[in-house]
Amino acid sequence: MRRYGPAVLLALVGAAILRVSLFSELYLRYVQAGLRPYLVVSGVTLVLLAVAVAGVTAGVRDEHEHGDDGDHGGHSHGPAGPRVAWFLTLPALALLLFPPPALGSYSAEREAARRATQGVGTFPALPSGNPLDLTLGEFGSRAVYDSGRSLKGRTLRLTGFVTRGGDGTWYVTRLLVSCCAADASAAKAEVRGAQAPPVDTWVTVTGTWQPEGEPGSDAAWPPVIDATSVRRVPQPDNPYEKR
Repeated sequence: MRRYGPAVLLALVGAAILRVSLFSELYLRYVQAGLRPYLVVSGVTLVLLAVAVAGVTAGVRDEHEHGDDGDHGGHSHGPAGPRVAWFLTLPALALLLFPPPALGSYSAEREAARRATQGVGTFPALPSGNPLDLTLGEFGSRAVYDSGRSLKGRTLRLTGFVTRGGDGTWYVTRLLVSCCAADASAAKAEVRGAQAPPVDTWVTVTGTWQPEGEPGSDAAWPPVIDATSVRRVPQPDNPYEKR
C-alpha cells in the first residue's frame, strides 16, 4: 500500500480543490471568482496525474512480481519511502473534509490601519432612492475622500461582519481583495446608536453617514454611520469585496 502514497496524496489534493471550486462556492473564501476555471483545471489535472501514477506503480509492481529475478541481480527493491511520509496525507485530507473558513475579525484588526493613499476630490453621482446599498470599500472612499459630500443626507445600507475596537466601539467590516485572501485589507465603518452583536457576526446596518473631520484627514477615518437598524444576516457566498 505504501507504494501508492504519492498517488493517494495527489488524489486527495485534487479532490479537495475540486470540492471547493467545482462542487461548491467555497473557493470564494480564498480567491476571486475569475480564478475558478484555473482551480477546476488544476484539480482535474491532479486527479488524472494520481490515476497515472497509480497505474505506473501497479505496472512496476507487477513486473517485479512476475519478472526474472536474474534480471535484477537477485535483489529486491527497498520499501517505497518511510511510513512517516503518510502523514503528508493528513493536511490534504483535512482540506478535503474541513475547508478553512473565510478570514474574519482577526485579519481585519491586523489590516485596519493600512489605507491606500488617495487624493481628495469629487466622485460620480450616486443612484437615486433610499436606502442605498454600498460596499464598505465604496462607503469608506466617499466618506473619507469625497469633497462633494455625496453621502450626506442619504440613507445607507452596509453589509459586513462585526469587529470591535479597544475603546468599546464596534464596526461593520469587510475584507477587500485584489486576487486572493493573501492580499486582503480591511474596510470598515464605526457603528453608533446600536448594540453590538457578537464579533464575526454578519449584519446589515442601515443608517446615515456622520461626517467626521475634513476630507482626507486622519479624523475622517474610520467613517461613521448612525444606525437606525442592525439586522443579522447569513455570511454571503463571497465574503470579500473586490478592491
